[in-house]
Amino acid sequence: MPATKFTPSITSRPVYDGLTPHGAVPALMLANGPGGEALLELIKTDPTIPGHAHVIYIPEGCGFGKTLESKGFASYFEAASYASVLPRFRKLLAEAGMNTRLYLAGTEGLIGQATSEALEAGMLPEAIDAEHRGSLARRMQCVHCKGITENVTTDPFTCSHCGLSLFVRDHYSHRHAAFQGVCVDAETPGEIPPRQEIKA
Repeated sequence: MPATKFTPSITSRPVYDGLTPHGAVPALMLANGPGGEALLELIKTDPTIPGHAHVIYIPEGCGFGKTLESKGFASYFEAASYASVLPRFRKLLAEAGMNTRLYLAGTEGLIGQATSEALEAGMLPEAIDAEHRGSLARRMQCVHCKGITENVTTDPFTCSHCGLSLFVRDHYSHRHAAFQGVCVDAETPGEIPPRQEIKA
């Protein structure tokens, strides 16, 4: 599955430039689903990376785990979800040296949350490479109740916390690692446009 190509959007929307090899420097790698393929393509480009890299992979039904595990990484760990691996990821970030690179690959939800954690831990934005692979589902925050709804695939969608019908905006909050959803029928109650699939 190739990297996702997004249409031009507003300036707050994240841009994923892809994974670029930076040689045999300390590295953390976090990927989910098809993002595992992006990691494999990266180390095929530069075979010196694995010996210096700690990898966390969340398979989500994709079969890249065994191949990744065989590549001789400094450490390799598989997890069921981002939430379950967060303590380990935070520990790796806390122990990371000044020249550590962070490679993120997979869905926007994973990339956004992991980037937020890395920046909070003191990592510089220029030390982070990200590549979107897989689902176009978004992590959305309701601007009315502040609740987060994961894996939103339609526009409009229903807030899982307050039940409002929300318009999917391209405005992105880096602090919350989520796109913003605004009530779609605030001025005309009950007039909700037909749902459609979110496109890149």
